[in-house]
Parts: sequence; C-alpha cells; structure tokens
Amino acid sequence: MAEKLVEGVDATDALESIMNGFKYTFYSIFFLGSLIGFAQTEDAQNTYKKRVLETTEVDFLSNYYVQDGENAAVSGGLGTEELTDVTGTFVISIPMSDDDVLTIDAGVSAYTSASSSNVNPFDDGPADPFVASSGASRADTWVNLTGNYSHSSDDRNDIWSAKLSVSSEYDYFSIGFGGSYAKLFNEKNTELSIDANVYLDTWNAIYPIELRPFGTGGIGFFRPDEITGNTNYNPDFTEFDSEGRNSYSLGLGFSQILHKNVQGSLSLDFVNQKGLLSTPFQRVYFSDIIDSFIDDFQLADDIERLPDSRFKIAIGGRLNWYLNASLSLRTYYRYYFDDWGINSHTASLEIPVKLSDTFTLYPSYRFYNQTAADYFAPYEVHLSTNIFYTSDFDLSKYSANQFGFGASYTDIFTKFHLWKFGMKSIDLKVFHYNRNTSLQYNIATLGVKFVMD
Repeated sequence: MAEKLVEGVDATDALESIMNGFKYTFYSIFFLGSLIGFAQTEDAQNTYKKRVLETTEVDFLSNYYVQDGENAAVSGGLGTEELTDVTGTFVISIPMSDDDVLTIDAGVSAYTSASSSNVNPFDDGPADPFVASSGASRADTWVNLTGNYSHSSDDRNDIWSAKLSVSSEYDYFSIGFGGSYAKLFNEKNTELSIDANVYLDTWNAIYPIELRPFGTGGIGFFRPDEITGNTNYNPDFTEFDSEGRNSYSLGLGFSQILHKNVQGSLSLDFVNQKGLLSTPFQRVYFSDIIDSFIDDFQLADDIERLPDSRFKIAIGGRLNWYLNASLSLRTYYRYYFDDWGINSHTASLEIPVKLSDTFTLYPSYRFYNQTAADYFAPYEVHLSTNIFYTSDFDLSKYSANQFGFGASYTDIFTKFHLWKFGMKSIDLKVFHYNRNTSLQYNIATLGVKFVMD
C-alpha cells in the first residue's frame, strides 16, 4: 500500500483543488451524457426493449486494512511498516434511458502510518525507525470521484463507455480520463473489448526533514550539535526538477463461453509511465558513506532515485467452471514484466459454494512472486556512485500468499428497505496476506447493494 503524507501542504488549498476537480468532473460527465442522448434517433426502436439497467442501484463498499512489517521504505528499508486504513465508497448507477447508464463512484480513504510519520522522526521523543512519530505526516486522507457513462446498442452487442476521474491527497493531485468498447457476437458467446486510460498526476514533493536544508536555497542542517557517528553530515542532495507524472494504459480482452458450464477469458494490458516515478520521501543509505545519527535514527544519504519512464506488460487468463448448482471454480493466472527488470506470476483460485438461493460462501487463495527491480537493494547496500537506487521492498524479490473467505446474502425480494431503496445483496470478505519479506496484512471488506423501488 502506498504511503502518502500530509506534511507541508496547506489543507485549505488541497480541499479547494479537490472540490474544483469534482465540479469539473461532474460538468464533463453530464455534458458527455447529453451529447450521447442527443445523438440517438427518436425512431431507433418503437417496440419494447429491455433496459440495460432497470432502476437506480446504490452500492456501499467499506474496507478496513491493517499491515505490519520491518522494511519501511521511508527509513531506507529498515523500520516499522505499521499502517491502518479505512475506506468508504459509494457507487451510484443511474439509468439515463433504455440504453444509457451513468455511474458515479465516490470514495474516501483515511489512514495512519507509523513509517510515514518518520518523514520527520525528530518532532517528539527519541527518534527510532521502529517507533512512530506523532507529526502531521503520520496520517492522510485520499479522496476520489469517478464518473462513467456507458451506451449499449439496440441489440446489446456493442457497448461504448467514457470515464472521467479526479483524486487528491496532500502530496498529489490526479485527473484521469478514458474510454472502452466491447463487441459481443456469436450469439453473445464471444466478446472482444478494448479499454484505454490516461492519468495526469502532479506531486507536491515532500522530502525527509533532514535533507530539506540541503536542497534549493538550503542553509545547512538544523540540529548539527546532536549528530553522532559522522558529525560532518553534508549529503549531496538535489530536489526533483519536475513533479509531474503521466500514465497511459491500453487493455485488450477476449472472453468465450466454451461450454454451458465453462467460460474462459484472456487479457493483455500495456502501461507506459513518464515523469516522476520516484517517491520523494523514501530514504536511501549508501554503504560507502559513514553513517550519521540523531538518537537511534540514521540520517538519509539521499532519497529514492528511479528512471523517469517505465513500460509494463501483463498477460492474464481466467477459467470459470460451474460444476453444479452448488459449486463453482474460478481460476486466474497472470504473467507480468516491465523494463525495470521485474517479472511476476500471480495465480488464484476461488470456490463459490452456494448453500441456498440466498447464501453463498467464497473461500479463496492467491499466490504471487516476483523478481527484484534492477535498481533495488536493501538497507545500506547501494553505492553513492549508482545512478538509480531504491530500498523499497515492493520492488524487491519476494513471494506472498493470501488466504480469503467471504459470505454473500442475496435478498431476492428486497424485503429490507432504507428510505426508497430495497437491499439486494450484502457481501463480507476477509483476507490474510503474508509476504516472505516480513510484511503481512489483514483486510475486511463489506459491500451492500440497494435498488430503488
């Protein structure tokens, strides 16, 4: 999970940028919807046609996430990775006509992080990479709004969609847009799809506290009398020239019903990223520079430095087998590689067990492993002569296992009501993840779907 910060940015400015982004996103989505609706001919079809979406649906999704580990990237690959995150999301799907659906996805995520608090570990008590600081950087809030407008042809064999999104935290702001097209044929037994997206991000770079005085216009370290070890602390630190990052993705999909009980699909995804791909607050320590400390916290030699471009390719496949009315198998495999040297394999299995018309259980297992990026090395292994370097263990060689269990209840007759909405389903899932680098997490997810009467 990415560790984001709130330190050093005015909250009023951040809130204003979020609200402006929401406003522009809503205007664009409704303008797009108006164009699509206007383009439809009045005499397209006078006979009865089943609507793509019969009535408004509202999904509420909530996640509670807790992680721990001993390889925090904020402190150069050594230190606590404790983090707690709570997320709430509303997804509202509105039928605009027989053929068109507008979907609004709004989410808020709030977290506290022991490791990110150590961007400034010197604000209270003895500094230690395994102890959280109480500074502003220990917590942050992420806000996202996404709108999607989809249109289906009269025979439901062609589906177009367009998407706009905006998201913000205290240290970055992102605007995204994209579209997709799906074609069904062979009596809807075969589907081909293409999906493309662009994300334009801007960082508000936040650097480790001890390096800031050595950046542009700096005047030297602010607590020289407290340094132990190498008391002549004088890092060769420069700030990033550009704080922009653009991401472009293209996805191709193929789905086929192979048998009345078997369905398979293949996917091919390309992602190209340009700009600031380093995380500005993640420290790096060099083996050829004498260590400097304040208390038990080692002062950074530099920050993470990574190339300004990255190209990713992922090839995946799914096979779903409906064994009988009560038991199904859902399998998935993906192979991933990029030009940073990472190769990975993902395999998962989910076994839905239908106990009745209303209750279903979902045991699952997921395995993942990857090679290390060319630029990764653990704590104090990099040399100061290297051009690129990181000690972020997300880019290390590792393998991981995830075990999950879920339960779903479907209210066929929507007996339970909340205002004008009847509850259609409720889903609860829990997962435990364990990585062989010491990182582990637990996550619980709750989803409730309501439909308008």
